[in-house]
Amino acid sequence: MQNLGNTQYFRVASEPIEGAKVVLAAVYEALTEKGYNPVNQIVGYIMSGDPTYITSHKNARSMIMKVERDELVEELLKEYIRTKDWH
Repeated sequence: MQNLGNTQYFRVASEPIEGAKVVLAAVYEALTEKGYNPVNQIVGYIMSGDPTYITSHKNARSMIMKVERDELVEELLKEYIRTKDWH
């Protein structure tokens, strides 16, 4: 019989957190498939925090809500700077 005076540990495998870049690509694709303007919808979500800007198609809304909005902005800015021709 177990000693009921000891604390028992229970561990659940956590879902892997996808990077902002992967999430943005998946959300962009889902929004496009549903006929939305993905840039407008993603900007609306980032500015307001309202998840209804993002479709639930292909689990896009759930995915984007797992990433902090500042991480999304950071990824977008890094990609912009990386691809920008500064000359």
